[in-house]
Amino acid sequence: MNSVWLLWFVHNRDTDEEDPLVIGVYRTEDHAKQAIKRLATKPGFVDEPAGFEICEYELNKDHWTEGFIVDPD
Repeated sequence: MNSVWLLWFVHNRDTDEEDPLVIGVYRTEDHAKQAIKRLATKPGFVDEPAGFEICEYELNKDHWTEGFIVDPD
């Protein structure tokens, strides 16, 4: 296994901000899709069915390599 599948839910707030939630990490894309089916009728998720996102994530690799800047606000 060289990668896993991340399941995210991105809730769009009224302020144009996104509120991403990591739902889970799965061995296969099919497992992530099954999780969506289990969660799709739950409160909050049912109101935004397009909010689910599945992303393949390669293991043993640096994914954030640019550093970061702290926003003083």
